[in-house]
Amino acid sequence: QGRILEKTGLCSQITFGRYVRQGRKLGLDPKLFIQDLQFNEVPVRVYQPKATSDGRRRGILFFHGGGWVFGSLDTYEKVCRYLSKESDSVVVSVQYRLAPEHKYPAAYEDCLNATQYFLQNLELYGVDPARVTVCGDSAGGNLAAAVSQTLAGRSDLPKLRAQILLYPGLQALDFNLPSYQQNRGVPLLFRERAAFFALLYLNGDALHMQEVLEGSHIPPDMRLKYRKWVSPDNIPEKFKVRGVRPLRPTDFIAEVYETVKRFCEPNLCPLLAEDSVVHQLPESFILTCEYDVLRDDGLLYKKRLEDNGVRVTWYHLEDGFHGIISLFDYCGFSFPSGKRGLDSVVNFLKSL
Repeated sequence: QGRILEKTGLCSQITFGRYVRQGRKLGLDPKLFIQDLQFNEVPVRVYQPKATSDGRRRGILFFHGGGWVFGSLDTYEKVCRYLSKESDSVVVSVQYRLAPEHKYPAAYEDCLNATQYFLQNLELYGVDPARVTVCGDSAGGNLAAAVSQTLAGRSDLPKLRAQILLYPGLQALDFNLPSYQQNRGVPLLFRERAAFFALLYLNGDALHMQEVLEGSHIPPDMRLKYRKWVSPDNIPEKFKVRGVRPLRPTDFIAEVYETVKRFCEPNLCPLLAEDSVVHQLPESFILTCEYDVLRDDGLLYKKRLEDNGVRVTWYHLEDGFHGIISLFDYCGFSFPSGKRGLDSVVNFLKSL
């Protein structure tokens, strides 16, 4: 497989992409105690406010974005420092293994293992067991949603207080939802890229990308089964006014389905979890951006959570695009709407 990747120039593409996104090592922070540790053999970076606290602090597990392929502890250093200081929380940033070298479920398992370890050792970090939240953006939002679902039924660990999902990717059934059509060429995430990353995470290669984009990878009976959850009908009309057209269904190709059938597993596509799981989920915060192919994943999950009696705080950036939070104070850039998005997360955390 490595050879296939090299032949397509993929390895060098990914190496370059990782280099560009690696982030700079930052100096010490006078207000934070920061240490690199391992939780269940998963590398993590822990941010603890130095100020004395009246009681135990809230804890946040942070899973970074980057299509399961890019991103590191350094890439999200500024975001995590900001969250820790502004919300007076202990933040644990998780360095899960990346695709294509490590395929699904490696990233999910790393995030789950680190979360379980933290939940079992909260007193070491002065964290209140009743106020632990999972948080992630993009692919990290996918991982946070999957971890949250897995832990929902567990009685042997403290229950998560909330989940914070920032423009999460939650399904790989339909790459032609309205937001995929409207924003197909909008940076930082093109429609083709979304399918490409999902396939790299699942299989370590991007074979059959075209069929997946067209929708030939899901059997008609399954498409019908999931239609109650993954359908433009569940998206408010106001999001469908610009450039959306109904598409002719494409023919199903069984051999493609054979290679991607795990797309129907909720640990990979959390939007497909059964109601019995969804109704046990903690209070949720979902951030969506108007100019983002993944916007509708967030809107569809918001509806599912609300239909199952879960309290949802929804924050929509009308002028936002995919990845805007990761650009917070990035190389001297800053987008006002990215800061607004991050501050909405801080406000939500303070309300818990």
